[in-house]
Amino acid sequence: METKFNSDNKNLSSYLSFKLDSEFFAVNVHQVINILELTKITEVPKAPFYMKGVINLRGKVLPVIDTRLKFGMEAIVFTKNTCIVVMEININGERVELGALVDTVLEVIEVDNENITLPPSLGSKYKSEFITGMLHQNDEFIMMLDIDKVFSSDDIIEFKESAEEPEKISLQE
Repeated sequence: METKFNSDNKNLSSYLSFKLDSEFFAVNVHQVINILELTKITEVPKAPFYMKGVINLRGKVLPVIDTRLKFGMEAIVFTKNTCIVVMEININGERVELGALVDTVLEVIEVDNENITLPPSLGSKYKSEFITGMLHQNDEFIMMLDIDKVFSSDDIIEFKESAEEPEKISLQE
């Protein structure tokens, strides 16, 4: 059987696949800006439980989310494979960059959209509105995420605004 990758095929989409615990996920590559090695994350007081903190990304404050906690899993355990996937999401019409901690990034996959099936309506521990579909590949199921819905919440907007507020206390006399 021959597989053809035709860039003119409108049914093909590219996804970045990654792993959280033993589960496989994928997001559309159009929303992925960068993949970063783990760096020092500064905690922000009173942040939502799944917000790990912020990092400096080319002079900008980038909120970093523990994706495992967001999905109801145990907190991430940092390893040499842990990385931050920098994504651009749409929150209430505004484009926002954020970092998502993942256990490991796997690969970019080309997917024929016809091979993506509807997510199950029962029995999933993840909110079904986060999942746009399921892909069966190499004896594994990959959950295709609607990353805008995963991270679209008032908590993230409030966190982003509080993290970007300039320091109001001056140390100069």
